[in-house]
Amino acid sequence: MAYDLVVRGGQVLDGSGLPRFRADVGVIGERIARVGKISERGHREIDAEGLVVTPGFIDGHTHMDAQINWDPLCTSSCHQGVTTVVMGNCGFTLAPSRAENRGWVVRNLERAEDISAEAMAQGIEWGWQTFPEYLDFVDRLPKGLNQSVYVGHSALRTWAMGERAFEAEASADELAAMTQQLRAGVEAGAMGLSTSRSRSHETSDDRPVASRVGAFEEVAALVRTLGELGKGIFEIALGGRTPEELEALAVETRVPMTFGVGAAGGMAWREQLALLDRTAERGGRMIGQTHSRGVTPLLSFEAGLPFDKLPTWRPFRALPLAEQERLLRTDPELRARLVHAAHHEEYPRAVSAEPRRPKWDRVEVRTGPFPPYPNLAALSAEQGRDPMEVMIDLALATPRLSQLFVQTGAPFPDEELLTVLKHPRTVMTFSDSGAHVSQISDCSIHTYLLAYWVRERGAFTLEEAIRMITMTPAAAFGFHDRGLLRQGFAADLNVIDPGAIIPETPRVTTDLPGGAKRFVQGAAGIQATVVNGQVLMEAGVHTGALPGRLLRQ
Repeated sequence: MAYDLVVRGGQVLDGSGLPRFRADVGVIGERIARVGKISERGHREIDAEGLVVTPGFIDGHTHMDAQINWDPLCTSSCHQGVTTVVMGNCGFTLAPSRAENRGWVVRNLERAEDISAEAMAQGIEWGWQTFPEYLDFVDRLPKGLNQSVYVGHSALRTWAMGERAFEAEASADELAAMTQQLRAGVEAGAMGLSTSRSRSHETSDDRPVASRVGAFEEVAALVRTLGELGKGIFEIALGGRTPEELEALAVETRVPMTFGVGAAGGMAWREQLALLDRTAERGGRMIGQTHSRGVTPLLSFEAGLPFDKLPTWRPFRALPLAEQERLLRTDPELRARLVHAAHHEEYPRAVSAEPRRPKWDRVEVRTGPFPPYPNLAALSAEQGRDPMEVMIDLALATPRLSQLFVQTGAPFPDEELLTVLKHPRTVMTFSDSGAHVSQISDCSIHTYLLAYWVRERGAFTLEEAIRMITMTPAAAFGFHDRGLLRQGFAADLNVIDPGAIIPETPRVTTDLPGGAKRFVQGAAGIQATVVNGQVLMEAGVHTGALPGRLLRQ
């Protein structure tokens, strides 16, 4: 038998959770042809001696919808061993989109994605209106990773209602137009329907995103469409009074539902876990999406600070970074004004992951890949100095003022997070990659799980953790030929060093259309990532291959 690729001599963790075993993995075309002893040479070979071979990692909660138009690799997920991403979460999609209403579609996305309308105008070549046309467009795009996408409720509303989507409930005719487009999208292969009821999801002009304006009865009608079709998942960013209504709707329609556990929604995480169990007991199905460390904004002079929009800080932050550094070192009067303003000037209202007025005990100094980190309140007390002064001096001690600070929200202690991660109805898959791009960098939740929870804490075996990020999300999201290293399955796989795998420090780049900033992040300890039988990444470097596929459901 002639193999296109042979991964030779590694310890195979096949994604099932069963113990590892030594074997070769042979690939023909896009499929795994054999897992076992292979005597024949492959056209391409990867030496996995001393390493572990796993299925590719699956990320079920991303916002790559705009990014795929100018970044075929889906940076930085491609560096973290991810081979499949699900886009279009929280109601944010670029389709359906009438030509005359594209501005309203972009308005839904730009604040949550943290990508300006100007950047999207430069980076997106609109070639679709209906959702089936959009899927065909995504299918044609060159891509490094496999991609699947929901139909977004906010886009459905602007399709049917124009600007009224941000102001009013839908009429019967408008709801019928939404239902028709949802049906067409799901029949063409969309993942299902997504929406947001979260108060933190707002437009750039401080209005609720369109999905939040619709009545829950509108949401229910759309979910019932999925039930009638007998296919599709319903994803929701929780908010308002939806938990009890969701439970009843899940039981009525039998449509699988999913949401982020611990995310905004008015329910504590224990209540959310109880909702998962209660729904299952009544015959419905809910899947909780979890994070391996908790979503936290990153702050730096290089990227962005909570003070940037304050009147005293705004002209200072408009200066080149080198000039900011010079003034902080040489102009004590200006520095004193900046410190005073950070404490006393009025901050603009922030939503979602946007930086907000600091609580100094929750601004931590990122000193390495894992917490605990020292916080500025504690350092201020130890040094007898203002916390803002401490922050400035820590930044001045690094090149280009690049010291990273982590702005935490409500504490999520490790032991509580571990309870969420171990719950049988949760999936560790909530990276938000592609969103909040200058504020967070959570593409690395998979490598963090392996480095921190497996190697550092010993909370999971490697077999358990690999199952959590391969077979479990594949089953949850309906990727029935992925997530396992088995003959006949898609050849998505990683070759990793479990003793060395670790997320690297996020860094700032200016590679968005128009030169806007975002965080990117690499990882160490991944020797190779294979997508559909082709080597995509080798030792963290792109090979030039673009083997990703649109995965229609």
